[in-house]
Amino acid sequence: MIQLERTSVMNLENAMRGARNPMNSWARSDSYYNEDGDYVLGANDLDLAGRLRRAGSDHRKFLRQVFVSVDITAPLYWWKEYDTYKVATVANSTSTMHKISAKPFVLDDFSHDHMTPSTEAFLQSVVEELERIRLRYLETKDKADWYDLIQLLPSSYQQMRTCTMNYETLVNIYFARRHHKLDEWHTFCDWILSLPYAHELIACED
Repeated sequence: MIQLERTSVMNLENAMRGARNPMNSWARSDSYYNEDGDYVLGANDLDLAGRLRRAGSDHRKFLRQVFVSVDITAPLYWWKEYDTYKVATVANSTSTMHKISAKPFVLDDFSHDHMTPSTEAFLQSVVEELERIRLRYLETKDKADWYDLIQLLPSSYQQMRTCTMNYETLVNIYFARRHHKLDEWHTFCDWILSLPYAHELIACED
């Protein structure tokens, strides 16, 4: 299970201006802001952007200047895979170390959408044990209880991070993960396709 919320795409105008720098072709730019304040690529700019995108990473440097911010809530087992992408990404996470005891544990703190009923029942027992340990830790502040929480915590525990990345990174992620066995990656790739000009600038083949 994964949620992607509060998406912002920024700097498309400046990235496209930079894309025209090598040929001093700024006069051919025909993009504009619509009545909703969205930056709309005109036919000339979209044609140039598409040609540069398909020409390969050396020619599509402007994609590194199109920035995306999004809040992602996902299980720890997914975050371990996402952390492969360390280039041009930044993430600020909610803190497991500092805040693990701040709220009661409930089943929906964990990804369990694909669990069989018997496994989900076992997870529920783990959640109940985590909650008992949490309450004991709040009372005693015993570090042994805190370690019990940290080391017993399943990898299905959901964590929220505010992430920034760019379109070039999303090109790499999309083509590497679109056929992955984890459903979370399919949801992530569907989110990529929902971004402005994703089909023309991210998901098109070289």
